[in-house]
Amino acid sequence: MEAQTTRPGWGIFWMVVTGVMFVGVTAMVKVLGTRIPAPQAAFLRYSLGLVFLLPVLGQLRRAQFDRTTWTLFLGRGVAHTVAVALWFYAMARIPIADVTAMNYLSPVYVTLGAALFLGETLALRRIMAVVAALIGALITLRPGFREVGPGHLAMLFTAVFFGASYLIAKRASAQSSAGIVVAMLSITVTIGLAPLAAMNWVTPTWPELAILAGVACFATAGHYTMTLAFRAAPLAVTQPITFLQLVWAVLLGALVFDEGFDLFVVLGGLVIVGSVSFISWREARLKRRAVTPPVSATKV
Repeated sequence: MEAQTTRPGWGIFWMVVTGVMFVGVTAMVKVLGTRIPAPQAAFLRYSLGLVFLLPVLGQLRRAQFDRTTWTLFLGRGVAHTVAVALWFYAMARIPIADVTAMNYLSPVYVTLGAALFLGETLALRRIMAVVAALIGALITLRPGFREVGPGHLAMLFTAVFFGASYLIAKRASAQSSAGIVVAMLSITVTIGLAPLAAMNWVTPTWPELAILAGVACFATAGHYTMTLAFRAAPLAVTQPITFLQLVWAVLLGALVFDEGFDLFVVLGGLVIVGSVSFISWREARLKRRAVTPPVSATKV
């Protein structure tokens, strides 16, 4: 633990790199467009990413899971399958900044889910932080003041299902190694997306396959650099840096995709990240077992 608290500079650096990687993922999916249906695009991303499981194949062959572990893996696979399909759907239809800001809600849903299903205590300050995060979501969406389309609704449910996936992963990680948990996620999501992709298959072009392979590479690299950030510094230090992802997303959307600049999306995202960061800081201050995940942990 001491090593984690003595290298905050490296923790911040790797979290900045993580943000760039995940914004790169959203940019490539945006470039991909809507020609390929969202479930198929998600299926191709995960199937192409299976190559990254090669280092843990030996562990998978030796692993023996009981019924409870299988239930956790399958349950997480279902939740993550739905989340990923909805994320790809939303990404192709609403601005990058909106997707990024609304994805910040996943850790908030995890905090609520931990209280409802895992018996975690929700003190008054944590409740106030959760309420503030939900207000941030309202600032971002502004229902009644602008059109809230299917993409925005899909993103709201995306955050819920990503949060559920993370909660199940917390349970599964107590029984299996991190490598096994990640590998089983990739396998179950690929299998879960396969029938959805087959229902409305569109033959992808080579450039489209290259984009999806790039999505798999950037997403994998982002999760790896995120791990490096957590090894170098505590979550209370790295969590606020995730707001930079929204900065990159706003710049990318405005300069590359001509999406304009929406001040309310930035303000709403700042409120949400501030709330999540406060919860993380309180968990560290009280030296309790961390429940609220880093924003980047609930990513594609």
